[in-house]
Amino acid sequence: MSEKSKVTQEDAEAAVRVLIEWAGDDPTREGLLETPKRVAKSYRELFAGYESDPKDYLAKTFEEVAGYDELVILKDIPVVSFCEHHMLPFIGRAHVGYLPSDRVVGISKLARVVRGFARRLQIQEKLTAQIAGAIQEILKPKGVGVVIVSEHSCMTMRGVNTPGTRLTTSHLLGEVRDDPRTRQEFFDLVRTPDR
Repeated sequence: MSEKSKVTQEDAEAAVRVLIEWAGDDPTREGLLETPKRVAKSYRELFAGYESDPKDYLAKTFEEVAGYDELVILKDIPVVSFCEHHMLPFIGRAHVGYLPSDRVVGISKLARVVRGFARRLQIQEKLTAQIAGAIQEILKPKGVGVVIVSEHSCMTMRGVNTPGTRLTTSHLLGEVRDDPRTRQEFFDLVRTPDR
């Protein structure tokens, strides 16, 4: 949450009580008494991406790579985010890769970047581009590839009601986009089962 925000925990809980009442229930009923507090607490966690800059996770790098210059890919990073249009979750997996130039980053940092951008109100297309852009900007690799596949509650629980449908987005930069062999290798490695 930004420092400029003047919305308090109490304000958030009051808003949840209003929504409960608007939905047709009694926020003072025993089963709902603690719900506003629990919802506000869970939203604080689910929107924790606003509390820091995900690019900061990429600051520490390692140059001792013994000449390694092939793709580095971290697959199946859990994605939990919220559609900014309906404030309903979309859940899936991200596959992140980059072609290092002269340094690498600890692999847990790639997962933290995904989580940092995902834990905000988002659309999947923007999320995919933000992750790729951050890696390109900070690491300055020869190329970056990001693929996200997720199921959107705003489509599966309401509206068109199509459970099981998944949205796939990709964002490729540098040699991962421009070199057909590297591009194909990236997509092949992302699709290849690990077992």
